[in-house]
Amino acid sequence: MASVLQTPYQRSIADYWNAERNPVNLRLGDVDGIYHHHYGIGDVDWSVLNGPEETREERIIAELHRLECAQADFLIDHLGALGPGDRCLDAGSGRGGGSFAVNMRSGCQVDGVSISQAQITFANDQAAQRGVTDKVRFHLLDMLETGFETGAFQAIWNNESTMYVELALLFAECARLLRRGGRYVCITGCYNDTYGLPSKAVSEINAHYICDIHSRSTYFRELAAHRLVPVSVVDLTRATIPYWELRARSALATGIEQVFLDAYSSGSFQYLLIAADRI
Repeated sequence: MASVLQTPYQRSIADYWNAERNPVNLRLGDVDGIYHHHYGIGDVDWSVLNGPEETREERIIAELHRLECAQADFLIDHLGALGPGDRCLDAGSGRGGGSFAVNMRSGCQVDGVSISQAQITFANDQAAQRGVTDKVRFHLLDMLETGFETGAFQAIWNNESTMYVELALLFAECARLLRRGGRYVCITGCYNDTYGLPSKAVSEINAHYICDIHSRSTYFRELAAHRLVPVSVVDLTRATIPYWELRARSALATGIEQVFLDAYSSGSFQYLLIAADRI
C-alpha cells in the first residue's frame, strides 16, 4: 500500500473510497450486479414516478441504473473494434462495472486499477462470482504509474476519474501503455473556459468529491502533448441533466444534485466524451 499511495492526497482519496458505502452506488448495482461509479445519460421515463407508492423508489432506482448503463454503453461504443485477443485498461475502475460491461460485449481481457483496496477486493470478488477471473482482473495500482508493459493495451478509458489526477501525468502513462493506433476514451466533467475561472458550483463539486475538476482546454492541450489525437468529442451536458433531475427526486439523493444542475444550467460546467487515437 505504501508504494501505491505516495502522497497525502492519494491517501485521502483511498480513505474516502475505502469507507464509501453510498446507496446511490450500491443499490443501483444491486439491480443486476453491475456496479458503476458514474452518472447517467438519456431521456428519463418519468412514468416511474407513478404507480404504487410502496414500489416507487424501486422503480426510480431501476431507471437511474438504466441511465448509468446507457452512459457506460456510450463510452464502450467509442472504444473501437475489440475482440477476445485484445487487452484493455480501466483506469479508475471503481467496483468494476465498466470492466465487466466491456468484457461481456467483446470478450477482451480487461485490467482495472484503483488506489482503493476496498474497491479492488469487491471487484475481484465480482469477477470470481461471474467466472471471468481469467479475463477480468483488478489491481491495487496508481493509474499514473501502473508498471504494466509498454504498448500492452489496445484501449484505455477513464470514466469520471480524471479529476483525481494531473492530466499531463495521466496522458503520458496512457500514451506509453497504448499500442500505436490504440484508443483512449474518457467521459468527464470539466469547467468551461469561456465562463472564466471555476464557478461556485464547480468549487462545491470539488469539495464534495475531494477532486480537482480540470478545464476543457487542459484536456485537449495535454492530449496533443502526448500523441493522443481526438477523433470524437461529444457534449453530453444536456443528455445528463435528466439523470440529475430524477436523482434529485429519489431517496438516494446525496444533497449534491442541485449543485450539478446549477453548474450545468449556468454554462460553467460541461459533461464531455473525448475519444482519441494514439499516434
